Parts: sequence; structure tokens; C-alpha cells
Amino acid sequence: MSYLETTAQFYADAAETPQVGLCCVTAPPIQLPGLNVPDIMQQMNYGCGSTVHAAELFGNPTVLYIGVGGGLEALQFAYFGRKPGTVIAVDPVPEMRFAAQQNLALAAEQNDWFDPAFVQILEGDAFSLPVPDASVDVVAQNCLFNIFEAADLRRALQETYRVLKPRGRLLMSDPIANTPIPVHLQRDERLRAMCLSGAMTYAEYTEFIVDAGFGQVEIRARRPYRLLDCHNYEIETPLLLESLDSVSYKVPIPEDGACIFTGKTAIYTGAEALYDDNAGHVLHRGLPAAVCNKTAAKLAAKRPEDILVTPSTWHYTGGGCC
Repeated sequence: MSYLETTAQFYADAAETPQVGLCCVTAPPIQLPGLNVPDIMQQMNYGCGSTVHAAELFGNPTVLYIGVGGGLEALQFAYFGRKPGTVIAVDPVPEMRFAAQQNLALAAEQNDWFDPAFVQILEGDAFSLPVPDASVDVVAQNCLFNIFEAADLRRALQETYRVLKPRGRLLMSDPIANTPIPVHLQRDERLRAMCLSGAMTYAEYTEFIVDAGFGQVEIRARRPYRLLDCHNYEIETPLLLESLDSVSYKVPIPEDGACIFTGKTAIYTGAEALYDDNAGHVLHRGLPAAVCNKTAAKLAAKRPEDILVTPSTWHYTGGGCC
């Protein structure tokens, strides 16, 4: 079997026999007022973080969710839309589609606001999404794209770009590696299906996103995910995997490169009331201003004596320079 076929079989088995912590971190789902999550959905929470960010769900957007899993995040997205057609969920594994339908029906029994018609579940995969060009506001995927080999990741990102409207958002949560994954682990198809050996480094991961055409990337969270130890994985030093939540915008890439926000701020410390770099960035003395990494580097280089740039927090929620 190809690694994609191995992955499909892995998740077909996981759909029919849910296993808590099978591949990903077991963490409670986001707590939303009036949302009751069935236990079976929590057991099938095969994600490494969250793609549900309330700030991106204003205006009742159409959400396309790739890899429905047990239906947890589809239910959470529907919580914000609450009407038919709000959420389209796509999955290539019949067993997982069936399990999600069953779980959503159970969610309807536990939530009087929820109608299963709010979530449309379709057969399809990340390489051929069953929706027209520029037709959805948000595409989301949790702990799926990290499984793909490089060529397939490019295909998946290009496909998400195709279906997003201008200024649409790609919400992703994937593991990243602090150092490159050894080749012998990358070739282990089961470990790849378990989201343990396909992870890229942060630099590689964001480069793929920008290469797909996304002009702005915002890092919403970065946290420890799993540790690959020397004994069980035949490596010389332990390898830390982190979970990275990001939002990427379908906007043009500026001539000087994409804007990537990682929680940096720039603070003007000079004698004047403010500093204007005449490039769209005004810093008021003593007040931290959120800036993308590119702008942070330019400001620090231009005025190193009176502009302090703070380190990345890896938590960014808007209000920045671009």
C-alpha cells in the first residue's frame, strides 16, 4: 500500500474502534457556552491543537473542514453559524464519514440549538475538494497535512488556495519538529499516519504555506506535542514535536515578502513622542506595537539604538502592522 492508503486504513480502524490518545494529545475541547460535546466525540478527538478561532468566524462564514474525524470541530464550527450550509466536511474514509454522522446525530440530542443539517459531510480528499473555485471563506484542517509528503503537501495547499475566496482564511493545526525528522522515521508509514514522523520544521512548514500564495500567516499557538525518545525511535537525541496553530490569509504576497506574525512587538524608546518609519508603521514612545517578523527585523536594523523588539510569544490574535 502507499502511505496514503496506510493512513486511510489506520483511520478506518480508528473510526470503528475509537481509542483515546491513539495518535494525538488528549485535551479537553474548547469550552463554549451551551455546547455539549458527546463523549464519543472527545474519544475521537484525533487532533493536535485547535482550528476553531472565534475571531475568524465573524460574519457567518462558510467553512470547509478537511478530514472530518469524529466531527468535533465540525460541531464547534456549526456552533458559530447555526444554519444549513455553514459547514462542509470532507473525508475520503467511508468509516470516518459514517462515524461522524452518528456522532453529530448524538450531538443533536444533547444540544437543542444544533441540527445535523448544519454540517454537510461529503466524500473527497485534500487534493480534490468538491467545491468550486473561490467559494468558501474558511478552510480548516487539524493534524492532517503533516502526514503528507512534500509533493502532496504542495498539492493540498494549492487546492485550499483554489477554493478560498479572496481574503479567505486557512486555519491549520499540525505538529512541527524542532529538528528534521530522521529519514528512517519518515519512511515508517504507520508512524506517519500517527502524526509522529511527517512533521516539518517551523521554517519549512511556513515556507510551504507562503509558496502556495498566502501573503499573511499568523501563529495562534505553539505548544509541546510529543517527545520522540532515543529508546523507542532509534535516534541519537530526543526529538521534540510541537503543535502549531496558524491562520493564513489569501492575500497578495508583498514585494518584500510575506508577513508572518509570531507575537513580536516593537517599542520605540527615543526622545520624540513617536517614530514614523514612513512605510506605514508608527510607534508611540513606550507603547508595544504588534509587528510581523519582517517589519521587526527592518525596524531593529534601522534604529537599533531606540527601538526594542521583543521575542516571539507564538500567540498572536491580530492588531498588527499590516
